[in-house]
Amino acid sequence: MKMNDMIAYLVIGTTTTFYFGNVVAGPADYIYTPNVEQGEKEIDFKFGTDKQQDGSHKTVGSMGFGYGVNENWFTEVYLKSEHQSGEGLTLAEWENKFQLTETGKYPIDIGLISEIEAPLNNGNEPWELKLGPLFQSEIGRVQMNGNLLFERKFGSNDTGIKYVTEIGYQWQVKYRWQPSIEWGAQGFGEMGQWDHWDKASSQNHRFGPAVFGKLALGNKQAIKYNAAYLLGVSDAAPNNTFRMQVEYEF
Repeated sequence: MKMNDMIAYLVIGTTTTFYFGNVVAGPADYIYTPNVEQGEKEIDFKFGTDKQQDGSHKTVGSMGFGYGVNENWFTEVYLKSEHQSGEGLTLAEWENKFQLTETGKYPIDIGLISEIEAPLNNGNEPWELKLGPLFQSEIGRVQMNGNLLFERKFGSNDTGIKYVTEIGYQWQVKYRWQPSIEWGAQGFGEMGQWDHWDKASSQNHRFGPAVFGKLALGNKQAIKYNAAYLLGVSDAAPNNTFRMQVEYEF
């Protein structure tokens, strides 16, 4: 059975609407950065929607609260809602980011992300764990990010498909023009099982232009935003994706 046929079977033929044979990033996923600011608090809103090759849409939104516990650890909890093919799923996520090197001390800043996701309204859905290193470097006004992510589902499994550890990536290039408006590009992808990648036609790769900015409100308050329009560049990728993130920092 081909990957796309398997996805269609799982979506239409079972009640486990959001489980796919492979771990697939959602349209609201964002680029992780390695730096942490102690004492910073934020309210975080994310939204994304994509158009699948069969014409259906997947829409994801989340709202979270994060806190910089110390100079090396940032933690965030949030609720996420997913909708596809008339079905909905609510999830809780706990994200922890660890800064492993002092900002700017070395040519590359390094961090680590860990995230666990649990379904709240469907006991047949598995949990998901994400873990991976984060890298950031700057040359003049250009900031570059590259992340390698490992994901695995666990727990409930009514599909009979064996869970394996999947590998994916994120990248970002940003030109720091001025604080309120910056521009660049973002890319996301998944290659399949970490030690046995899918064939190229079954991998999920997408990238496109992005905008960024930070609006200072005074008294250590600010609104940060970023958004991107991503085009699918592989057979298994959505045709297009729009994603955005808005953060209120205080």
